[in-house]
Amino acid sequence: MKIPPYLKKGDTVALVCTARKFFPEDANPAIELLSSWGLKAKLGATIGLDNFQLGGTDLERAADFQDMMDDDNIKAIWVARGGYGSVRIIDLLDFSKFKNNPKWIMGFSDVTVLHSHVNTEQVASMHCIMPFTVPKAPEEVKETLRKALFGEAIEYEIPTKEIDMHGKAYGELVGGNLSILYSLLGSKSSLNTDNKILFIEDLDEYIYHIDRMMYNLKRNGYFEKLKGLIVGGMTDMHDNEIPFGQNAVQIISAIAKEHNFPVSFDFPAGHGKDNRALQLGKQVVFEVNEKQVVLRFTEY
Repeated sequence: MKIPPYLKKGDTVALVCTARKFFPEDANPAIELLSSWGLKAKLGATIGLDNFQLGGTDLERAADFQDMMDDDNIKAIWVARGGYGSVRIIDLLDFSKFKNNPKWIMGFSDVTVLHSHVNTEQVASMHCIMPFTVPKAPEEVKETLRKALFGEAIEYEIPTKEIDMHGKAYGELVGGNLSILYSLLGSKSSLNTDNKILFIEDLDEYIYHIDRMMYNLKRNGYFEKLKGLIVGGMTDMHDNEIPFGQNAVQIISAIAKEHNFPVSFDFPAGHGKDNRALQLGKQVVFEVNEKQVVLRFTEY
């Protein structure tokens, strides 16, 4: 796995749209945040484009992202916001130069398309807040991104919950948004989870659909050789008029219990305000004991 170079003061971060539209005036909080860290911001050609929901046509969004991947002066690419649309451009992109000269791709939610794809290309990426979410992000969450980008040590400790499954594992952290991972199954962008630690989170889904997605991941072998499972926020879930009978945590737990690996629920990453930075593709130590859950990123 190739780990992109960590950033240093004076480096430039590009802001682009791969999915929903985003306007220059909305980018100011993110630009100010980067500046406070000694970094420069460059707005991509898609910032300000308005194509119904999307930040430009598929060709415009693909061209902007390609330009930023190929520009040696750009050290990281920060996707402005999620929504839907990244999957429409993924097959228009040429990652050949990027694989040899990787840079951090940053974001969450729909950006999972990019996280998953570059993982198959053996490049690490950054699951983190986006320019759209910067204004509401707590300072301590922003600080996790700064530390992750500059290569400082990252370790998270949270209290263990009753439903968590105890154990200790070491492996590569992969994953992202559950709905996106589900949508990529069977494609060349789909993850291989063998001997890895999987992170999942989701937003605004029906409970029965969480069940459908989990069973599809199960049938595709996602959990057979998995070393650990980290479940982030399962935010704003919905039920039908006739209740499904389980909530999202219970559904995931039932499938996880068929295996012998540690599991942590309600980990502080995803669509909630506490969305801490995760370096996907890096090796981590993941431990769930009686008192706490520990996730520590390592350099080997």
